[in-house]
Amino acid sequence: MPLQLNTIAPHFVCNDIYGRNIDLNDYKNKKLFIGFFRHAGCPFCNIRVHFLKKNYETLKAKGLEMIFFFESSQAILTQSIFHQEVSPIPLISDPEKIIYQKYGLQPSTSKAIISHLSSFVQTAFKASREGVPLHLMAENESFSTMPAEFLINKGLIINKILYSDRLNERLKIETINEFAHQN
Repeated sequence: MPLQLNTIAPHFVCNDIYGRNIDLNDYKNKKLFIGFFRHAGCPFCNIRVHFLKKNYETLKAKGLEMIFFFESSQAILTQSIFHQEVSPIPLISDPEKIIYQKYGLQPSTSKAIISHLSSFVQTAFKASREGVPLHLMAENESFSTMPAEFLINKGLIINKILYSDRLNERLKIETINEFAHQN
């Protein structure tokens, strides 16, 4: 089931691909962006990760932390220099989609098809220009996974939710900046 605003974010404890223990409770006195992405070769997701990584220091200075989830295995994520360089942002592999389910993400083959038909070629060219990974799915990665983004307030209260209807639909940077800047 989709999550609701002004509720407590579902708890998780897991290791990121760098071997660090990530416990959501450690973020209870911070503001947090949680991003759920598709597979390690998805150009839509990797462009977003690239963009957020470029803005990380500015957002962190405003008090916003980030955690990224991918459905790809840790082995696939750690093989990619691009994904290795996401650190210090925690990057968590969740191939069984346990946390994806906790956060109410729903797969949609029809939404994924529409996104691919309407914007895959442009997105693939942009990914190539920006030097972000683009490759076929591996192992148990899913074509139908849809991304989601959450802004979590202090106290782990969900402030903003975006369950994407298109693979390139994301929270606007202005929305993220405004959230980070609020007291």
